[in-house]
Amino acid sequence: MLNSCIFCNDDKLEVALENDYSFVIFDKYPVTKGHLLIIPKRHVSDFFECTMEERESFNQLLEQGKELLDLKFNPSGYNIGINCGEAAGQTVFHVHIHLIPRYRGDMDNPRGGVRGVIPHKQKY
Repeated sequence: MLNSCIFCNDDKLEVALENDYSFVIFDKYPVTKGHLLIIPKRHVSDFFECTMEERESFNQLLEQGKELLDLKFNPSGYNIGINCGEAAGQTVFHVHIHLIPRYRGDMDNPRGGVRGVIPHKQKY
């Protein structure tokens, strides 16, 4: 719902990067230091509803975001994730991509990475 969308209606968002179709902010509730969100300017709830232009803009900003984080925080790795639908954990229904910098030692055993969304399936 557009009227209640936190990305469409928060005039205090501090935009770190942007292009014609999307923008980047630091997550207000970061998983790790430097956690970024890539967000389309158009209100669209699901990644699979995005246009090819929006998807290309996401890729451009993922690259630029990585460069920014490499310079600012020097992480050891990255996770990239999108929650699509309530069953996948989506709570804000304006699509956004998480670029999460990872640091050695930020968890005991990171093996399996994004598979950890279902904890007992992370390690294989």
